[in-house]
Amino acid sequence: MLIATPQSMHFDAPLALTSRASIRAYDLSFETYGQLNADRSNAVLVCHALNASHHVAGVYEGRPKSEGWWHSMIGPGKPLDTNRFFVIGVNNLGSCFGSTGPMHLNPDSADGQVYGADFPVVTVEDWVNAQALLLDRLGIQTLAAVMGGSLGGMQALGWTLQYPKRVRHAVVIASAPNLTAENIAFNEVARRAIVTDPDFHGGNFYRHGVVPKRGLRIARMIGHITYLSDDVMNEKFGRQLRSAVSGANEGNYLYSTQDVEFQIESYLRYQGDKFADYFDANTYLLITRALDYFDPARESGGSLTKALAGATAKFLLVSFATDWRFAPARSREIVKALLDNQRDVSYAEIDAPHGHDAFLLDDARYHGVVRAYFDNVAQEVGV
Repeated sequence: MLIATPQSMHFDAPLALTSRASIRAYDLSFETYGQLNADRSNAVLVCHALNASHHVAGVYEGRPKSEGWWHSMIGPGKPLDTNRFFVIGVNNLGSCFGSTGPMHLNPDSADGQVYGADFPVVTVEDWVNAQALLLDRLGIQTLAAVMGGSLGGMQALGWTLQYPKRVRHAVVIASAPNLTAENIAFNEVARRAIVTDPDFHGGNFYRHGVVPKRGLRIARMIGHITYLSDDVMNEKFGRQLRSAVSGANEGNYLYSTQDVEFQIESYLRYQGDKFADYFDANTYLLITRALDYFDPARESGGSLTKALAGATAKFLLVSFATDWRFAPARSREIVKALLDNQRDVSYAEIDAPHGHDAFLLDDARYHGVVRAYFDNVAQEVGV
């Protein structure tokens, strides 16, 4: 069993942000798995998506059900094999899982308040810069690979542009070069659910001793719908009624506008309730905005080919046929831009039924592709 140990690194020097603001006296939470080899060539950085963290693999001592969010992918003998690679997971700035975020004390506050709504806007580029500083502290100059799914894939792509000489390989899974208008719209509806919750208090709800749980619940329900495919939702839930409803009415509807009657309604409310108990509302606003802002082609006149001209890494891109939020066509945009620049690119499109969440699941074809790719990386770096 792979045992995970949370760690934290403190930084006093201010971090300049894309917004032209800066943040000082911040901490980054991280975990490492495996052993760094003698020439420090086997390090793999794993970047997390919206509601995940630095805990990517293994379990915590004495807590057997505390598996990392990508435990099916990372560990001894797994596709990203910690017997061969030194894997690093870093919690992004602004998150609510240990790294400095809106819930932490603001060192510039005159009355010792937490950041709350005053936490500066952060971008994918800012996260990559912070990760690079952490790697500097760990003595790692060059990564064997950087890997991520969804928003994590955007960070992996960002690494190849911001620090091209520090990355040998980039594994970009279920991701995109930017968000479509539809995706931005989903994020905005979710944010409005949060900011219009009476308990939000302009983002300073901590001072009032409340949490905008109603808004968080709705935001999570909206997001969860977009992570699943229509086929999976129909297969798991269909039009089934909750057992209490069908039992009480012999299969008939209650014809209520407010009661939870269908299994899918019950499932979404459960997911929303669980999310509202552990996630921070300001963090949700920050991270979805970072998703919205990511667009490496913006400064190249909208040309992704020009934007990726400076990338020198080798790439593996994976998409999933039923992922309509980060559709395969978006991955193919990246593939084409890289091929236009004559870069070394491998691409796999997996016909999995699970929608966007497929990148988190244990699909033999998907894992086989990743395993084979990291086998080649291992040979290249000699592990």
